[in-house]
Amino acid sequence: MAVFAATLTPAKPAGATAATAGPVWGTCPPPAEGSGRDARQQCATLRLPLDHRKPRGRQIDVTISRIATAEPGLRRGILLSNPGGPGGSGLDLPSFLAAALPAEVLTRYDLIGFDPRGVGASTPITCGITDPVAVTDLILPYPAPDGSIARNIEFARTTARDCAAHSGELLPHITTANTARDMDRIRAALGEPKLSYLGYSYGSYLGAVYTSLFPGRSDRIILDSAVDPTQIWHGIWRQFGPSTAVRFPDFTAWAAARNDGYALGTTPAAVTRTYYATAAKLDREPVVTPEFVLTGNVYRAITRALLYDDRNFPLLATIWQELAQATPPAALAALRRRAAAAQVPADNSIAVLYAIACGDVAWSRDVDRYARDVAVDRRLFPITAGMPANLWPCVFWPNRPLEPPVAVTGKGPRNVLILQNLRDPATGWRSAFGLRQALDRRAAMVTQDAGGHGVYGIRSGPCAADIATAFLTTGTLPDRDRFCPGPSPDDVGIASLAPPIPSGPLAVR
Repeated sequence: MAVFAATLTPAKPAGATAATAGPVWGTCPPPAEGSGRDARQQCATLRLPLDHRKPRGRQIDVTISRIATAEPGLRRGILLSNPGGPGGSGLDLPSFLAAALPAEVLTRYDLIGFDPRGVGASTPITCGITDPVAVTDLILPYPAPDGSIARNIEFARTTARDCAAHSGELLPHITTANTARDMDRIRAALGEPKLSYLGYSYGSYLGAVYTSLFPGRSDRIILDSAVDPTQIWHGIWRQFGPSTAVRFPDFTAWAAARNDGYALGTTPAAVTRTYYATAAKLDREPVVTPEFVLTGNVYRAITRALLYDDRNFPLLATIWQELAQATPPAALAALRRRAAAAQVPADNSIAVLYAIACGDVAWSRDVDRYARDVAVDRRLFPITAGMPANLWPCVFWPNRPLEPPVAVTGKGPRNVLILQNLRDPATGWRSAFGLRQALDRRAAMVTQDAGGHGVYGIRSGPCAADIATAFLTTGTLPDRDRFCPGPSPDDVGIASLAPPIPSGPLAVR
């Protein structure tokens, strides 16, 4: 769940300013609570145009990070990364990758992270939502238990107005295309003729846009857990319904096999009935604690978020078990307290999520259409209760997009590797295949027989990992699309409270 995710506390790196000779590297902002950071990581701040059409106009901060290769003699260049979101902080992603990627990759690249425009340490924006946790079921727009979207309409209208009021001139320029242009400015500031890239989730779309805008400056591009560029953004959100439905049986089978420990049901069907019964009970009688009000829709949101990683299954089963007994889950109280201290502004990642979703492409303003779609999806995909089809603040957004979406096509070098789990609950396989079709001859796609969101460096079997590593180290792409076994089914058991990438609708944490 995005609102329970820890992110960096925005702050300017000490002594880091823009310079024509290149970034001035210094210390980084304090890391998120509970997050580790590699002692080698440095940060710097660039001054970039708010509007790339007016390069001498208003400037904004974009803060970047670096872990240099320990073997300069083997260095190929830079590996820029993005964790997803939209709205995720990527400043500490190099520290994660330094621990997660194999040595043969780390010797060849300087790992480069950044807070995208509007995020964290990069001139952050806000919509004025002071307590995002309290409106979890509206940020991801779950309809009322009876299917009404009246509350969602009011929240969307009010939030669109408040985003414009609080973020003003910045708001229309927080887009994927402008973030991709910032990436090229980062490349230039580092003195590199090309950049390699590893983008997760929303970061896959960002990478696809970058390599479409700047094909000649793209070296080796990995797009992990991929977004279909023809479906942004309402189509991407709506596929959460079928994608979650495909993923859900992984958990119910796991829980049924461990019924002696969790008492959720002896068969997957029985575990599924427990889910629906608990959600209905919380619809009628929410669990109220000093930290939050846990409604049926919050329960649905927690479940969907924790399906992103098999290693969350023990935590999810414990939460289900406690809520089935109307007991406030202790783990959620701790996450709630972490979320309250995680960001300044508190809603920063959510504000960027809205800015990207609403600024990349115009949304239909036909409110009745969303009500009809919600009614259909509630019947077809009851696990997500119609949320994926619902409207967002984009329906009432005050600004129309400044430009059309960037066309993602097969024009350019064959230098893109798409990695995808077969049962991804966020960016489903059809989404990744849509990106594969758009990139055509430029790309090869590797599908891993696994559930969850995120592959390379997160949870991959040796087949997919070896292909990705070979691509980054030698440039070798498979000559055809591949299907790989997933990781060992025994590789489950450590709850992942702080995974490397954030948990907005398209992310992991």
